[in-house]
Amino acid sequence: MIGQESREVERKLVAILRVLSDSPEPLGGRVIACRLGGLGIDLGERAVRYHLKLMDERGLTHAVGRRDGRSITQRGVEELKSALVVSDRVGSIAARIELLAYRTSLNLDSLADEVPINTSLFPKDEFAHALEAMKDAFGAGFCVTDLVAVAAEGERLGEVTVPQGKVGLATVSSIAISGALLKAGIPLDSKFGGILQVRGGRPLRFIELIEYAACSLDPSEVFIASKMTSVAEAASRGEGKILANFRQLPAPCRPLMETMVERLKGAGLEGLVMMGEMSEPICQVPAELNKVGMILQSGLNPVAAAMEAGIEVINHAMSGVIDYGELRSFWALWRGRYEVGPAMKAKAPSKRNGGEKW
Repeated sequence: MIGQESREVERKLVAILRVLSDSPEPLGGRVIACRLGGLGIDLGERAVRYHLKLMDERGLTHAVGRRDGRSITQRGVEELKSALVVSDRVGSIAARIELLAYRTSLNLDSLADEVPINTSLFPKDEFAHALEAMKDAFGAGFCVTDLVAVAAEGERLGEVTVPQGKVGLATVSSIAISGALLKAGIPLDSKFGGILQVRGGRPLRFIELIEYAACSLDPSEVFIASKMTSVAEAASRGEGKILANFRQLPAPCRPLMETMVERLKGAGLEGLVMMGEMSEPICQVPAELNKVGMILQSGLNPVAAAMEAGIEVINHAMSGVIDYGELRSFWALWRGRYEVGPAMKAKAPSKRNGGEKW
């Protein structure tokens, strides 16, 4: 019992270190407690301050200024890197997907409330180049939606604060579709993240798969970092390898699913690649008994295209949620109608460039 309590304390300390490491500025107990809540960790302000005191004594954090603001120390950074053994992290991605699906609150009628996002950080001086590199992927429909959000240094996208010298780009995660379906009463079983081969402009087969329940990192981040995609080629020539996800739904839910697909399209969410038949394989991935397989686009496909163009990108997949009203048309951004930073707050209509999907 004592071991379990000690382990739970360590988990809370690691969660606080993660929050501090993502912030370029010192944070107080109240802010830390709020951000922990966004990660599904219920820890009150008083409890956070208690843990911060313990962390100060261990040299993991240090107080900044007169108030209770804390920053992570180098020792804290090293502790964070080695804090959890692999067995602690395995399955964390599957749990994260479930949490963000539950937190999705998008109203498909009013187009209000929150959707899950991925956050990608680009060097400020290469952002225009990155937009050009992502253009064809958005145009080909290799995304969940062509709506994005941009933030300048010091601003936040989901749970990520944009560091100095960077520009943050939020792309909508495919979990937004899972969350909308869950809200409609359709449970999705998130099985795999993978590399989908495209031939002749059509999905052919999965050539790589990573099971969510058995991994500690988001598969899309792994595939992008390993340079295993060719999204730009798939967009320009119809031949290549893109990021996609395999999910399952109960077979009786298929009629409702088909209705929901049309409603999702009306909200600009067109991440569905294809849906199979009951208990039948799809793109060579078998569906379980009385289940229907479906393939969803990864929201990070355009970012993968930028990485392929030699642009440095730091990705934070599944980085939290954002209000749908903060999303803007990628095409407006690409055409230079908005500047990065406060000017992005102005409302911009979504306008697709006529790219045909599949």
